[in-house]
Amino acid sequence: MDPLSRYDPIVDDPTAFHDACGRPLPSVVRVNGIKATPDRVRRAFESAGVEFGPVGWHDGLFRLGGDESPGNSWPFVHGWVYGQEEVSAVPALALDPDPGERVLDCCAAPGSKTTQLAARMDDRGLLVGNDNNLGRLSALRSNAERCGVTNLVVTRADARNFSLKSFGGEAFDRTLVDVPCSCEGTIRKNPDALEDWSMDHVEGIAGVQKGILDRALEITRPGGTVVYSTCTFAPEENEAIVQHALETHECRLLEYELPLDHVSGLTAWEGDSFDDSMRRAKRIYPHHNDTGGFFCAKLEVAG
Repeated sequence: MDPLSRYDPIVDDPTAFHDACGRPLPSVVRVNGIKATPDRVRRAFESAGVEFGPVGWHDGLFRLGGDESPGNSWPFVHGWVYGQEEVSAVPALALDPDPGERVLDCCAAPGSKTTQLAARMDDRGLLVGNDNNLGRLSALRSNAERCGVTNLVVTRADARNFSLKSFGGEAFDRTLVDVPCSCEGTIRKNPDALEDWSMDHVEGIAGVQKGILDRALEITRPGGTVVYSTCTFAPEENEAIVQHALETHECRLLEYELPLDHVSGLTAWEGDSFDDSMRRAKRIYPHHNDTGGFFCAKLEVAG
């Protein structure tokens, strides 16, 4: 059975959903605000003969035309742009860090969201990019250097046990929890993403996700913000994880603006019910915006 068929009851148009999942994903780049502006990138692409077009909901994103690859232009080499899937830009926008704050990216490598956070922070304050994979951390460092990020500290740790000891014991203002997942929403970019899909894997990775979100809530200050996101459709990895957080921590779900077409988080799934505030979470389906799939929820730690 196609694993995606289990979501037919919760999508508005199952046929359009499956058709979109079967099409290749458009290439998108994000303007790196540390080094460039959208206008500067437009002029650079035009002079380099790069085919591109605007993304309607975000002026710092461009879709590349034809067979253009994000890494095949000099603006990429010089760190003016970063190849980033369109919906992958959502979590950093939801977290909305300010310059000078203390921010943690729990699962940072290879760096698309980390470098986006740095730009939104105007490269000021403390940004910690953590990952437990040494090879991926190498990519994070390389990407941060290319993008001119200077406020980043790179750490290697299991995010479920992240320690504040190296940071004076002081909690973070904002934490991004973009967790490892079953990656169902990446099927357009990785057609073999679901070859080894199983409910056992979904349920197993959900345990890891709970642990990472638990720790993020513990090390974020009262009144601080935690954003939880995945690139999967599975409620077991999305609403159920956030529900666990609501039941075990002093926190609440926040509403946030998202000009990209989306639907609300689920309040029920296969016999399980979730808090009514789960409607404040966002689900993004491939057929709504010609993107990948995504889930994003914004939490505030009680203060």
